Amino acid sequence: MDAAATGRLREHAARNLAGFERTPPNREPAKRAAVACLITHDDDGIPCFVITRRSSKLSSHKGQWALPGGRIDPGESVIEAALREVREEIGLHIPDADVLGRLDDYVTRSGYCIAPVVAWAGERPAFTLNPAEVQELHMLPLADLDREDSPQFVEIPESDRPVIRLPLMDNLIHAPTAAVLYQFREAALHGRPTRVAHYEQPVFAWK
Repeated sequence: MDAAATGRLREHAARNLAGFERTPPNREPAKRAAVACLITHDDDGIPCFVITRRSSKLSSHKGQWALPGGRIDPGESVIEAALREVREEIGLHIPDADVLGRLDDYVTRSGYCIAPVVAWAGERPAFTLNPAEVQELHMLPLADLDREDSPQFVEIPESDRPVIRLPLMDNLIHAPTAAVLYQFREAALHGRPTRVAHYEQPVFAWK
């Protein structure tokens, strides 16, 4: 991807997010977190997003697929927390000027209100993984979010809401990550004001 195409992709996402009217969550849990949806491109110039696998050493949600992120510290804004977590988890320093916008907050079964921040990760980002938090990092083509078999919705006896999941690589990515990535696809990439708060998580992610 040349510089002009890179600029168009960034401007396209920023313009879509500027026109996206966020909807507040229907409840505000005491625990708040922020995650980052990072846009970049690989060495072949293919537009990509970043996804990580949580360390098996973590006390909760170990080994699950996730976006860089974590708890919002006292006094931090959502954007400050998301960028700090990106630095701490994957060693990438993103300036405020590269933040493109925000998506809807997503309330999880474990009591968190997750605030997704969309940001430009720069040209050929150099990642340094924190092994205490991140086991793997992958840059996946944005086109993978538009697969014909994605998203998938399944029913579970424990809830009357559909569980959302995305097939990526050789895995199924579940909510909350799947919900955030689906809205990222719809709102940031395609300019469609799609809501995801009503999508359920699988039971294993409720704790």
